[in-house]
Amino acid sequence: MPRIQGVDLPPDKPTHISLRYLQGIGPTTSLRLCEQANVDPQRKAKELTDDDVARIATILDRDYLIEGALRRTVQGNIARLRDIGCYRGSRHRRSLPVRGQRTKTNARTRKGPRKTVAGKKGVKELR
Repeated sequence: MPRIQGVDLPPDKPTHISLRYLQGIGPTTSLRLCEQANVDPQRKAKELTDDDVARIATILDRDYLIEGALRRTVQGNIARLRDIGCYRGSRHRRSLPVRGQRTKTNARTRKGPRKTVAGKKGVKELR
């Protein structure tokens, strides 16, 4: 089972699919990476030799920002937006959608489960 940057690649999948398990590597990048490392993208990941894995790891270290470094960069960017107090930073701070989506009816993924307010609908007027 090949291991790159602390991530175990699934052994029974083709190499170009297995490389996508690394954060920051998508379909196009994985095919380009196989081409640069002279590895057949359709070959199963368990069939890769140690030399193949070493070549892929070297190219990843040299040319791409993946896994821990990518996560740190993204978190740093979000922290910078929060610190300067811009609109996007304030939306991140409140855990609301950042890119202009509606929040009246949707956005349950960001807002979490509904918080029911007791007695809101059936309030009777005092006379």
